[in-house]
Amino acid sequence: GSWPADFLFKFLVIGSAGTGKSCLLHQFIENKFKQDSNHTIGVEFGSKVVNVGGKTVKLQIWDTAGQERFRSVTRSYYRGAAGALLVYDITSRETYNALTNWLTDARTLASPNIVIILCGNKKDLDADREVTFLEASRFAQENELMFLETSALTGENVEEAFLKCARTILNKIESGELDPERMGSGIQYGDASLRQLRQPRGAQVQTKQQCSC
Repeated sequence: GSWPADFLFKFLVIGSAGTGKSCLLHQFIENKFKQDSNHTIGVEFGSKVVNVGGKTVKLQIWDTAGQERFRSVTRSYYRGAAGALLVYDITSRETYNALTNWLTDARTLASPNIVIILCGNKKDLDADREVTFLEASRFAQENELMFLETSALTGENVEEAFLKCARTILNKIESGELDPERMGSGIQYGDASLRQLRQPRGAQVQTKQQCSC
């Protein structure tokens, strides 16, 4: 099917059970909190078109089950993901301690180049916090992850998490660090891009130069 976007990015939402992955996705797509959220069985899917740096990007988001018994199902969806939200719950040290395993999965199964943003969710439950902002940001730095604390309940930083990730992928495409045409890149050109790509390379460069005056 055709959609009037420049790019399509495949995203994952990963992390331990009960960290609020489905609620983050729901808040991002519906702009409201999902009251009656049960544990995800297998994988659920959502998509949203966003504007990033003047480009229209369709995010195809796979929300994966955090429960161990679905691990084999969910892992098959990692292939060819361009970006991921890696989620823990700031009120649960256990979910934070599991991050290294999720990270290894993402980098080995999806791609070593996958762009990942670490999300400390349930920021609204600050009184019950078990993981400090500083500790998590240090972990993010050491593992070359972006980092935000989010609240799927209030919506704080939820859209920003998805957009930050998309923006980074876009920057890496523009700098040539990511090649959308590489197999399993998790990136596809939309109709808008394909029209440009059909122009001879030289023509494209000229129009770019003219535009930037």
